[in-house]
Amino acid sequence: MKVGFAGLGDMGSLIVPRLMEAGHEVTGWNRTQSKAADLIKAGMRWADSPAEAAKDCEIMFSIVTDGAAVRDIALGSNGIKSTLRKGGIYIDMSTIAPDVSRSVSSEFDAAGLSMLDAPLSGSPITVKAGQASVMVGGDEAAYEKAKPVLLAIGPKVTRIGTSGLGCQMKIAVNLLLMVEVIAFGEAVALAEIGGVSREAAVDAILKSVAASPVLSYRGPFILDGKMPEKPLADVTLQQKDMVLALDLGRRLGSPVPLAAAANEMMNACRGLGIDHRDFVTAHEVYRRLGGQK
Repeated sequence: MKVGFAGLGDMGSLIVPRLMEAGHEVTGWNRTQSKAADLIKAGMRWADSPAEAAKDCEIMFSIVTDGAAVRDIALGSNGIKSTLRKGGIYIDMSTIAPDVSRSVSSEFDAAGLSMLDAPLSGSPITVKAGQASVMVGGDEAAYEKAKPVLLAIGPKVTRIGTSGLGCQMKIAVNLLLMVEVIAFGEAVALAEIGGVSREAAVDAILKSVAASPVLSYRGPFILDGKMPEKPLADVTLQQKDMVLALDLGRRLGSPVPLAAAANEMMNACRGLGIDHRDFVTAHEVYRRLGGQK
């Protein structure tokens, strides 16, 4: 298919090659063109605006930082809605508030166009390995049409329900992921303070029933010299999703006390000046609170 893509950051730059490898003709746009240099060399066509990227496309993707950015590239003067052809589908993969996604979707509905919210669950590691999952909200017929293209991104593509529910499920999954990684740091710190070496504690957890895919690749980051210079998700990025979870809990009247506690650990990371690291660095907060250097 002819596919457009807006947002060629850490995730978009990994998704586009998978689409091209699957045989799709991709036209991409990003606020900073230099970030697209490698993709252009690999065969991606460049567009000067989201509208240009969406022109004549059967499916148009986006993955950007927040709801304001989604509204701008989707509905702005040079936005996707202005050129997406009839029968085309706009798929936003950003992690944003469900109500924001629904409001954008309603604008597409009013124009006789289709929009799906399809946030991606996975790190750059899982995207590269072709193991990311996609949770989709929106019209079922549009979903069925887009599913073969989404399967080029990852093998686990699931329609969650109506518009906005893909975003809602992604926030719930990220809540669980965040709490799990924070609890991992708490457990390792407790073992260390009691006399277990950090290496032994991490190894034991990764061999235990508490092991999980996210801990298998993220857990070793807390070992000396293993923290990556470029985080999979730094404190700021991950905390953005926790704030979404806290707000969603407030709006729905659903208690999220563990999300609140995890968010406070992110605040502590900021206070210690380690928020530029991958968010598994919360382990260091526990160590310092326990009197360890």
